[in-house]
Amino acid sequence: MTLVELVVTASERLKQAGVSFGHGTGNAFDEAAWLVTWSLGLPLDALETKGKRPISDEEKAKADALIARRIESRRPAAYLTGEAWLQDIPFTIDERAIVPRSYIAELLVDVEETGTLDAWLSDTTRKVLDLCTGNGSLAVIAAMAYPEITVDASDVSAEALAVARLNVDRHKLGDRISIVESDLFAKLPGRYDLILCNPPYVNDASMAALPAEYRAEPALALAGGADGMDLIRRIVADAAAHLSDDAVLVLEVGHERAHFERAFPRLECAWLDTSGGDDRVVLMERRALVD
Repeated sequence: MTLVELVVTASERLKQAGVSFGHGTGNAFDEAAWLVTWSLGLPLDALETKGKRPISDEEKAKADALIARRIESRRPAAYLTGEAWLQDIPFTIDERAIVPRSYIAELLVDVEETGTLDAWLSDTTRKVLDLCTGNGSLAVIAAMAYPEITVDASDVSAEALAVARLNVDRHKLGDRISIVESDLFAKLPGRYDLILCNPPYVNDASMAALPAEYRAEPALALAGGADGMDLIRRIVADAAAHLSDDAVLVLEVGHERAHFERAFPRLECAWLDTSGGDDRVVLMERRALVD
């Protein structure tokens, strides 16, 4: 059996088991490739360079065991490997924090290495807040994308912030990223030139229907109340007081655009285009939030 044959076999096992994806991969083959290569200590691109490499019985047993854990536990693959990737950047992860994924990351770093948020920023953009930072991935990506900024990475969960600290240290950004435990803006008295926020926004009905893989994540990082807007209402109400004059709030709302627009029918905002469409991330200028 070759490496690629092992991945194909593992992929069929995942399909037949009916596991759910969305924590770094979107289909059974990619998930199988990730788990198989990780179990064998191979790089993620090993299929491209070593696809015909023979697999020993011992290696097959290792890969089979990890695939079995994925199926039986219904835990996201990232929790099994302890690592996830966002915009090709590796992050340490465990059950204390949500698995890194955010459309905002795309807006910070695109294929031309120029974030699509650039048009909304200026030469004076220096102080950034990653609100509801979780594992710290957006704070890290923002600091990498804009070397001149400093970032406050804030969350109400001390456990999530412990994971964020691992990632800040992993990428040697401790001199530019500060970890702050705060219930939204409660312990953030300053003003920022840019606020990024991927908050809990899943509405109650959607929470009840989530696959087991998502229910393995901290509910605190997902649940947004009856319409998904519980925390977002607080954020929108208080953000202006924490933004500099020409600053913007960039907020991810996932599948909840309709609920967002019902909650804020008169709020002037711009919906940003991402790989998920133009209804996942919304941008608000301070002026509109004040009005």
